[in-house]
Amino acid sequence: MKFFIDTANLDQIKEAQALGVLDGVTTNPSLMAKEGITGHDNILKHYVKICNIVDGDVSAEVISTDLKGMIKEGEALAELHPQIVVKVPMIKEGIKAIKYFSDNGIRTNCTLVFSAGQALLAAKAGATYVSPFIGRLDDISTDGLGLIAEIRLIYDNYAFETQILAASVRHTMHVLECAKLGADVMTGPLSSIEGLLKHPLTDIGLAKFLEDYKKGN
Repeated sequence: MKFFIDTANLDQIKEAQALGVLDGVTTNPSLMAKEGITGHDNILKHYVKICNIVDGDVSAEVISTDLKGMIKEGEALAELHPQIVVKVPMIKEGIKAIKYFSDNGIRTNCTLVFSAGQALLAAKAGATYVSPFIGRLDDISTDGLGLIAEIRLIYDNYAFETQILAASVRHTMHVLECAKLGADVMTGPLSSIEGLLKHPLTDIGLAKFLEDYKKGN
């Protein structure tokens, strides 16, 4: 399973990279705004900064909702850096754009996916990644993890190469459950990754080892 971090905060990205387990980064306009990154040129420069920190894929989102606009934006984003994956919304024009990008060697991440049918269309169009938003489904009392299982089954049935990128991951248990279900990638906050480190027996055991060492030295 690949670990992506969902943020535009450079310090958090560096911290996740320092752990040695980071495989990529996902961002969106909301995350950029949260870090005070505004203005077209500043946003593009920030994407490049992120690419220079990590070794893996960095999803950069188009803002346009029409086909011509998405193609223009996506091509410009792809030219920024080889690690850029163009993030395209799950809408009719978005599927057309994903097909265009796929035919022209530009990798894509189909975002805002909330059903297995949407994921099937994204895979048919040639998306590199599909991003089901499990946390947002949980927020409306719908089974987000169940969607991961449905997509995994469909993709395995037809040997689709599109990777399932579990998005809107909120906590460590989301990460573990997605791993059990066979999601190819998870993207979430740094806390969801660091939470995997924690277990009270580890803390107790380490404290005991250190205490015993001090007694004999």
